[in-house]
Amino acid sequence: MTDREQVLLGKRIRDLRKAKGYSQEYLAEISGFHYTYIGGLERAQKNVTLANLIKIASALEVGVYDLFEYTKLNSSVDKKTSDIEKILEALIKLPNKDVRKIKDFVYNMFEDKI
Repeated sequence: MTDREQVLLGKRIRDLRKAKGYSQEYLAEISGFHYTYIGGLERAQKNVTLANLIKIASALEVGVYDLFEYTKLNSSVDKKTSDIEKILEALIKLPNKDVRKIKDFVYNMFEDKI
């Protein structure tokens, strides 16, 4: 799991826990872990096994797959990243002088926002 995925998984666990009204301590108790482990997962400071994900999902009364639904939460970020990557691919194909012109245009157009 990448660092980004681990962060998103931790956020998803936190969101699901809070939606249930559970504290970290209560989630830890009903899933069989110490509360510091749950906190570490939520902050992406602990690695998690599939067996532990199953226990956490069960305690949250969701399927394991629901723990990975974080991609829907970040679809706008993913779309923006995809658009930026496409722009970069196009810029790489251009001569340096054209890239500089585009850079100047963008900075002038959005000078109050960047």
